[in-house]
Amino acid sequence: MKQLSRLRLLASILTCITVAFAQTTVPVFGQCGGQVYTGSTTCAAGSVCVVQNPFYSQCVPGSGTVSATGTKTATTTTVSTPTATPSGFVKTSGIHFTLAGKPFSVVGANSYWVGLMNYGVADMNTAFADIAATGATVVRTWGFNEVTQPDGVAFYQSWSGSTPTVNLGATGLENFDNVVAAAKANGLRLIVTLTNNWYSIFESIQQAGTYFILNLQRSDYGGMDVYVNQLLGNGSPHDFFYTNATVIAAYKNYVHTFVSRYVNEPGILAWELANEPRCQGSTSATSGTCTNPTITNWAAELSAYIKSIDSNHLVAIGDEGFFNDPGNPIFVYQGSLGIDFDANLNISTLDFGTFHDSWDEPANPFGTTWISDHAASMLATNKPVIMEEFGITNDEVDVYGSWYDEILSADLTGDLIWQAGSILSNGPSDPGGAVYPGSAVYVLDTQHAAALRARDGDPVA
Repeated sequence: MKQLSRLRLLASILTCITVAFAQTTVPVFGQCGGQVYTGSTTCAAGSVCVVQNPFYSQCVPGSGTVSATGTKTATTTTVSTPTATPSGFVKTSGIHFTLAGKPFSVVGANSYWVGLMNYGVADMNTAFADIAATGATVVRTWGFNEVTQPDGVAFYQSWSGSTPTVNLGATGLENFDNVVAAAKANGLRLIVTLTNNWYSIFESIQQAGTYFILNLQRSDYGGMDVYVNQLLGNGSPHDFFYTNATVIAAYKNYVHTFVSRYVNEPGILAWELANEPRCQGSTSATSGTCTNPTITNWAAELSAYIKSIDSNHLVAIGDEGFFNDPGNPIFVYQGSLGIDFDANLNISTLDFGTFHDSWDEPANPFGTTWISDHAASMLATNKPVIMEEFGITNDEVDVYGSWYDEILSADLTGDLIWQAGSILSNGPSDPGGAVYPGSAVYVLDTQHAAALRARDGDPVA
């Protein structure tokens, strides 16, 4: 993934400005104010311009009068911006999330890096403030980094041979304490992923028809293969993570230490068992015996284990949402990767479903169909489902716009874009492909968050 080029970004912004000037009446859910906004502030009949944050005001259904700067001057139906420090625990009701019995919208971004790069509290606050300014409510982040030797970033578990040690100090869980506090200070809750399917990755970025391989063999902060290799020997099958009793016990020990620390923490929305679990990892072997039930059974066991420790927080898998439809011409529907989305969604100790976009399929029409199919599963099981990782490198505004429209119209519970970016004390947080404040995608995300929260009638922070 990569940033918008400066020329494309400028063109997008100019297009938005041109459209804004051309409008004399802003449609419902359209932008009507905000810093640097120069378009119309007159909302369509039956709606009023409401300030969502300093960067964005939106026409939402209701009545009242609006000043030339888009400031609300009369009572109206509003969508709240998350500013209050979180309290209470998010629950589920049917396909929705709730807080204190009222709708709670899950919309926001991923920020895997915020707790891993030894950022100070000031940088953490900058990162979360940038996300919160879009109207976001939730951030998904990593609660893991397995190391055999510290490498200059925060780590949460170190290995000496087959002996793991959870890092409770300033570069470990004390650091994660700061992540939670900074998120809460900006009115955000965290979805925390506890291990990773991937150990190293090959990042391919398509540009003008040519593929460039970047960050070859970049560490992905450890994960399942570290457990398997350290406990069972290098080159052991990746999928032994799901079935080997020694490995499962070691992972449960880590989960117990991490989860127990935050049982009473309202800044945590949910725990995820893993990031993108599959039968196969990055480079390691497989046993040849891993099938969809292998991971379904593991997910049932681990989610029940977390529930036995922590009855306050929700639990999900964190998977990519692959379906099990043998014979389907599209591989993410064929059931060959170890994930059966519908079977997993029916596990009683899993509270909601997750899916990611598929990097190998065209953005559309695949993308909108992928969303609508998961929305159908959501309705069939009557559990929330969120699209929690999605990122493309071309035509972002148009494609994301079509995906956001589908999310809203299909009543999909929520979404978290991959991924947020900020300019921090040492420079850009992730120059390889993040959404930065002021970009066209950032503006689009702000519009979408407001529209989704208005759809849900979310009155809470």
